Amino acid sequence: MSTAQQPMFKRSIISESQDQESAELLQQPLFSLIDLALMLKQAHWNLVGLNFQSLHVQLDEIIDSVRDASDEVAERMVTLGMPAVGRSSKVAENTTFSAYPDEFLPISDTLYQVGDALKGSIETLRAAIERVGDLDPITEDLLIGHTAVLEKHLWMIQAQEV
Repeated sequence: MSTAQQPMFKRSIISESQDQESAELLQQPLFSLIDLALMLKQAHWNLVGLNFQSLHVQLDEIIDSVRDASDEVAERMVTLGMPAVGRSSKVAENTTFSAYPDEFLPISDTLYQVGDALKGSIETLRAAIERVGDLDPITEDLLIGHTAVLEKHLWMIQAQEV
């Protein structure tokens, strides 16, 4: 076990309590985004059916957006002076998603599963936005930006569920 001391951030822009609370509010969205990226990769690999190629490529685009979001959320936590936790065991302990099936899924089932997972992550992000707004507008802005991107992806997934 490491005996290294935690770094002390001495040049906070907002109060230490605002830093701490803002960073803590980012942990659940981070868990959600990491789990979403993993679930989307599972869907990407095990997709079957008509129009496979277009959804296969679309899922990679969504995964890129989700991974960018998780990286920026984690880096914002660290900027605020709190370590970001993204280990697989912690993500599994704190996920709000149902387990994704361990089998091939047809397009229609994949769209439904992906849509539900995107909605779940969006709800987690929006809950954090609501709470962080009065504490730190920079953190709020970061979450709003990523939520808008995920909402657009959700729209594009839902448009295919007809």
